[in-house]
Amino acid sequence: MSSKPGIVLFAHGSRDPRWAEPFERLRDKLSARRPDADVRLAFLELMAPNLGDAVATMASQGTFDITLVPVFLGQGGHVRRDLPALADACRAAHPGLELRVSAAIGEDDTVLDALADYCGRMMDGD
Repeated sequence: MSSKPGIVLFAHGSRDPRWAEPFERLRDKLSARRPDADVRLAFLELMAPNLGDAVATMASQGTFDITLVPVFLGQGGHVRRDLPALADACRAAHPGLELRVSAAIGEDDTVLDALADYCGRMMDGD
């Protein structure tokens, strides 16, 4: 069994493949910063892999300690209602899986500060 921790960046998904580009860049940046971790993307709908498939792949490779980060700005219905059910299904499908679900990324003040900094730079023409 792998001792490598895993992290799944969980996003909504879109029919437009270009929509995933910033999430792929986030995955790549996190992978570069955390070479000790298995960093994956998963999507709620319209894109692959879905959460169940991403977790199954990780579990099949021996990763059973996974942090799930919803890459959503707020705690809407998908994060409050859909995500807990999906996480529970993953836990049920993979006995021994330690799956922690964080708050939505937009709930963190550091993230909001970075967004406010960006908006301020745009106002200043940077």
